[in-house]
Amino acid sequence: MSTVTIRQVTDNAGLKAFVNATRAVYENDPNWIQPLMMERMDVLSADKNPYFQHAEVALWVAERDGKPVGRISAQIDSLAQEKWGPNLGHFGFFEVTDQEVGDALLATAEAWLKARGMKRMQGPWSFSSAEEVGTLIEGFDTPPVFMMPHGRPQYDGWLKGQGFDKAKDMLVYELDLLMPPPERALRIVAMAEKNKRLTMRPIDMKRFDEEVAVVLDIYNEAWSDNWGYVPFTKAEVEHGAKALKPIVKPYRTYLCEYDGEPVAFMLTIPDVNHKIRDLDGKLLPFGWAKVAYRMMNGKEDRCRVPLMGVRKKFQKGPLGAAMAMWMIRQSQQNVVDRGATFGELGWILEDNDGMNSILEEIGCKVYKKYRVYEKTIG
Repeated sequence: MSTVTIRQVTDNAGLKAFVNATRAVYENDPNWIQPLMMERMDVLSADKNPYFQHAEVALWVAERDGKPVGRISAQIDSLAQEKWGPNLGHFGFFEVTDQEVGDALLATAEAWLKARGMKRMQGPWSFSSAEEVGTLIEGFDTPPVFMMPHGRPQYDGWLKGQGFDKAKDMLVYELDLLMPPPERALRIVAMAEKNKRLTMRPIDMKRFDEEVAVVLDIYNEAWSDNWGYVPFTKAEVEHGAKALKPIVKPYRTYLCEYDGEPVAFMLTIPDVNHKIRDLDGKLLPFGWAKVAYRMMNGKEDRCRVPLMGVRKKFQKGPLGAAMAMWMIRQSQQNVVDRGATFGELGWILEDNDGMNSILEEIGCKVYKKYRVYEKTIG
């Protein structure tokens, strides 16, 4: 093989090469979906992504014969350090064509983190728990759903070969939306419906900003003890809400209230990846029109639940499970009416027994598994 050259990203041309590095990595993978360049540039640009307001970030592209063959990021997130201890550095966006490239990129990211006093290297976080987390270790035979990473089977061995150990696995579930729910799940939903202190309502799009603030409050409380959790900042919430608003619909975004207090929420979004698969990451010249038509024609096709939260006081009781099942059931019915047949729910931490039990109860099955790794570097 030719010599591998590692170049740090310093401009927009470098960012585009960073995005396009996946083309060589997944050249022969029929399940890979090249993301839209515009969307990826938004995530990677310091002047657009509020993550950069509390993190120091470096990006590198690996080249062989002048062509991108891999990439990696290294980042130091001050909010993650506040929550999970000092001297913690992250890496992310790890995509490589072969082990030589992987070894070179991991060594580069490690050296950058060590030079800044980091003693633990953890990832992939691309960039945070609100974005793409982990690398795929099971489920390579299906394409990634929107806002989820893909991967290659070799990554696990290559990372372990560089001294990384498993830190945590995340489970992702699939649900056949046309399959009737188990009778026990329907009884639990009926219990929630009959509880006069409990109500469920769709998000009010006319008060979208207020509703987002409510969801943020529930999320930050519900998730605060979860492994890897880092709180959303106000700027990150506003940025994410603006990006997702065009695809948020009341018939699949619900809040539960107990005695009038919002205590749970669930967000379901369409699988945008399914609608951009043939665009090769390009909106021009006609890709934008295809996406607009596909998003506006009323057909849901495939959906994903990326976020759900129940306040802590309900998490370990039957009412918490009932609210979760109720929101899932209502959203399921609504999207099936619009043509949906497939649903993805996750990710869920492997040791989140409560949520894993709820999803199994309603007929979900684990179909993908992602892994975050950690290594002591100092």
